[in-house]
Amino acid sequence: MEGMTTTPDTGLGAMLRTWRDRLPPSAVGLPAASGRRAAGLRREELADLAGMSVDYVVRLEQGRATTPSAPVVASLARALQLSTAERDHLYRLAQLAPPADGTISDHLTPGVQRVLARLGDVAVAVFAADWQLVWRNRGWAGLVGDPSAAPARLRNFARDRFPVDDGPAHLARWPVTEADREATDAAVVADLRRATGRYPQDRRLTALIRDLSANPRFAARWATGGVAAHRENQKTIHHPAVGPVTVDCDILTDGDSDLKIVIMTAAPGSEDETKLRLAAVAGQAAIASP
Repeated sequence: MEGMTTTPDTGLGAMLRTWRDRLPPSAVGLPAASGRRAAGLRREELADLAGMSVDYVVRLEQGRATTPSAPVVASLARALQLSTAERDHLYRLAQLAPPADGTISDHLTPGVQRVLARLGDVAVAVFAADWQLVWRNRGWAGLVGDPSAAPARLRNFARDRFPVDDGPAHLARWPVTEADREATDAAVVADLRRATGRYPQDRRLTALIRDLSANPRFAARWATGGVAAHRENQKTIHHPAVGPVTVDCDILTDGDSDLKIVIMTAAPGSEDETKLRLAAVAGQAAIASP
């Protein structure tokens, strides 16, 4: 009727559509194809970035799924490049409590996401303060193996270094050798102890330390009481398609959140740089194949 107004939909599905429509493909490192009708991300692109099925994204946007889990909400917030306030709003729309202060953050700010998108073919991954994998690009998956088939809680660098069972590694799918493995092990343990000082109430970190303590190598290093931030060194990945690739592994830390941006590069013009590029291509082909 004339004079009546329609109240905008502000529910979970509507907000996901709004945030998806405002994010241009270039912001996540995707090419802007000619003839593209959608200014923002397509549903299948959001699904790929968030690590979930297109069908589930459709059900969320249509209101047929209204209570996604906390890990799903965190993945959507990262993929949509939400601010911290927007992320918290998304949690509340999903009937979840936003992450509390004093707990480990898995959130990537829009600025960090833009930087990551501009790194191109460089192999990059982001880890939280407890070495939980938060994000990786296809270059990383191509170099060390795609971790997406592993359960989310097992995608942890410390769990791979100090296994508590005979299961396979979940991050580096190919063999990796280091110039000084003992030094790296000690640095990872010292970095985890540093995290316990900053996040003493974080349940995920507490559970991780409890689990890793069953590994004798971890327990021995933990007993030394070392506290330090971890800085990486040189690695050689024994890639099944391109052979051994020696890379420099550097770690940048994102301020107060303690996110660790791990970057693997090879010397310019070297054979390793060529292999690194080939590994990225091989990884993209594997991920794209059914």
